[in-house]
Amino acid sequence: MSNASTQIKPAKRDGVRSLSALAVFVAILCALPMIAVFLAAISGGTQTVQHLAQTVLGDYARTTLALVLLVAFGTFSIGVGAAWLVTMTRFPGVRFFEVALVLPLAFPAYVLAYAYTHVLDHPGVVQSSLRAMMDWGPRDYWFPEIRSLGGAACMLVLVLYPYVYLLARAAFVQQSGSTFLAARALGSSPWVAFFKVSLPLARPAIAGGVLLTVMETIADFGTVAYFGVQTFATGIYTSWFSLFDRVGAAQLALCLLGFALLLAMLERLQRGNARYHDPARQSREAPIATLKGWQAAAAITLCGLPVLLGAVLPVIVLFSMGLGSEQNLLSARYLGFIQNSAKLATVAALVTVGAAISIGFLQRMRGGRMAQSAAYIARLGYAVPGGVIAVGLLVPFAAFDNALDAWMRDTFDISTGLLITGSIWLLVIAYMVRFLAAALGAYEGGQAMVHVNMDAASRSLGQGPIGTLRRVHLPILTPSLLTALLIVFVDVMKELPATLIMRPFNFDTLAVQAYQLASDERLEGAAVPSLVIVAMGLLPVILICRQVGRRP
Repeated sequence: MSNASTQIKPAKRDGVRSLSALAVFVAILCALPMIAVFLAAISGGTQTVQHLAQTVLGDYARTTLALVLLVAFGTFSIGVGAAWLVTMTRFPGVRFFEVALVLPLAFPAYVLAYAYTHVLDHPGVVQSSLRAMMDWGPRDYWFPEIRSLGGAACMLVLVLYPYVYLLARAAFVQQSGSTFLAARALGSSPWVAFFKVSLPLARPAIAGGVLLTVMETIADFGTVAYFGVQTFATGIYTSWFSLFDRVGAAQLALCLLGFALLLAMLERLQRGNARYHDPARQSREAPIATLKGWQAAAAITLCGLPVLLGAVLPVIVLFSMGLGSEQNLLSARYLGFIQNSAKLATVAALVTVGAAISIGFLQRMRGGRMAQSAAYIARLGYAVPGGVIAVGLLVPFAAFDNALDAWMRDTFDISTGLLITGSIWLLVIAYMVRFLAAALGAYEGGQAMVHVNMDAASRSLGQGPIGTLRRVHLPILTPSLLTALLIVFVDVMKELPATLIMRPFNFDTLAVQAYQLASDERLEGAAVPSLVIVAMGLLPVILICRQVGRRP
């Protein structure tokens, strides 16, 4: 018996040490872009900062803030309104809409931008038809400009409101009907009861969803770049590639990083402080109102417009554009784009989920300040835009490559070139940093279902941490892990700024191909890779829709 115990303890200790080392390594990789951006920004002196402040910094800040406010208001209005209607009322088609309202989540905002520009721009079918029917000249009428700040906000609202909708719907479903009925009994109308009772109870979930859409907005590059809207994201790319000003790009990235981290802190504070306790939550279901007549028609319209504008119409437009293009999806060139995209997404998903497992399992097995700190740093990546991560990784690794090359030249007269910078693996690290929070959330959600007694039973049978993970946790967590893999896979397929900045030479993906064709005003050609990206994005959305469709 003593021999058995002496064999188990080193295994447990080695397993924890291995997990700790891996978790610390992942946390360092996640923190590296933020540290590198900060050091690169302060090392450039104040001359570049003063020049940016006198020229573009104010415009970038105002435009980014205006875009954030518009998207926050739009996603809040659509997401909360639709969630309340499908949860608390009944009208024809409600079961269809509660699922269909999630579909726009599969679309990148820049794909919608291509579709609506093709339809609403000056040579598009809408304005062309108006001029033909009314016999108008180009200056005889006014039409909203799609390539504008408002147009970019509309595209982002249409694809991001499902985040607010999903969280708000879950909050409304879990609320008790007792508080709502009490407000009605005190003379409040349904609308007053909603604003004074139901909405405050759901505030933490709604605020979390809105802040998530805001972080996605400041990280967006494809939409604002195509519409010519000058934000921090476009400024970073322009400084890096067009002006070749690395210090300027780092200082702009630091400004955007500070704003993103401020939002992450706000989200954490509101989630940690806002708690509502309802001991009667399960005692009575919330009252369901049946809508008829004009009220039912209004509900169908309000729920149908986001689905029509955010999913149905873009697919029809992109499909018609793709039929008229000269792009051959089965050509060797396009198969190469698909292969590159699938390869990157698959490797990044595996690496990211593996990192999430190491951090999540270490939190469970060991806990403590180190494990909690590693998990917190890992979650910060989702608040950091892809362009910031790209700059933050390229700066230190380019310096390392250049130093190594210089040393090899001086010592052995051999040039090593750029070993890490411009490689696929550095791009995979950027994806891991960006999407680790999503994978960690899915893993921790499934891990909560594994009872602690299972860990104790595994230890009593002589299993160390690695054995417990392999033989107990992973088989139970298979559905959660598959969900995490799928979410990261699709997020990588849609990611544009980091891919544009960090991809190896002659290594284009579907997202890059769509962006380049659209930049050349070849929108029909851009529709083909855009449709493939959307098709890939529908896979996890269908899984989410299946969960949404299950009423508690």
